[in-house]
Amino acid sequence: MEFLQQNWYWAALAVASGAFLVIETLRQRGDSSSLSPVQATLMINREDATVIDVREQNEFIQGHIPNARHIPLSALDKRTAELEKLKQQPIIVCCASGARSSAAMATLRKLGCEKVFNLRGGIAGWQQAGQPVSRKRK
Repeated sequence: MEFLQQNWYWAALAVASGAFLVIETLRQRGDSSSLSPVQATLMINREDATVIDVREQNEFIQGHIPNARHIPLSALDKRTAELEKLKQQPIIVCCASGARSSAAMATLRKLGCEKVFNLRGGIAGWQQAGQPVSRKRK
């Protein structure tokens, strides 16, 4: 008890950081359409999910998720025939940080795709998690 009285600020910091962790965990559980890089990798490997990268060409060639399909956000509406074939399988959408892919998710859902997920943190989050990046052009 004496330790806590003398070091109350450390105890308060520990309680506050723990509370933030709990809140963030609960917030992420509520959003089932957002996947961490590890969850995305599991979905790619276990459920044969398709990754669609909606960044522009110059961003894509700098590095992308291996085997990702490149469909820029601006071209998504024009490539509906290609997307029609993917309606029944899981689709993971990614961009640089997660903003454009949210817009792409809405478009894909309007096209009838049911299992659409956003890669949390985009390609930046993917790389921070130590996941592989390809620079191959198709």
